[in-house]
Amino acid sequence: MFDLPTLRIAHYCALVLFSFILFCLSAARLNYTTHLPSNDTLNGGKPFYDPIVVEILLTTLMTIPWSIFIVWSIHKRYENPYLSTFRGEIIGLSILWIFWTAGAAGASHPWGNLSWCQHFEACRVLSALVAFAWLGWVTLTAILALCLLFSIANKALMEPLHGRWNPRQSVYTDNVSRV
Repeated sequence: MFDLPTLRIAHYCALVLFSFILFCLSAARLNYTTHLPSNDTLNGGKPFYDPIVVEILLTTLMTIPWSIFIVWSIHKRYENPYLSTFRGEIIGLSILWIFWTAGAAGASHPWGNLSWCQHFEACRVLSALVAFAWLGWVTLTAILALCLLFSIANKALMEPLHGRWNPRQSVYTDNVSRV
């Protein structure tokens, strides 16, 4: 048997790690493309930026605080009738999932196979960016699936997302036991 809160915390921690690495790779790519030397062959030496890299950067900036908040909520058993229910988590994860899907797919289209240029640092950065975009997407999909399955199986959509709900200890529900 596995402990769902611990499993979810581990997945969220992995998502934070992948998001941070992806943030750094996106920042490196943006720095490179917006500060091209005039003799660089890329884009004729004219600075530019890739819109999908900006989207990925913003996605990671949304994912990191969200994941930290959820880990904190699970660990501290934080209860709020709107933010810390499985419904709230599923809505937040669904929004992030759309952003991650767009980012990973958008990065895969132009940079899906860069094996021909791996001797250039820029290509290695793009290959790593695509890989971590998909790793984050897979992790986020797993978390979303876990939350959906747990909330449906236990009819816990409106219950606290920490998954250790006890009606006698809940802060925002009716604590009166009925006979």
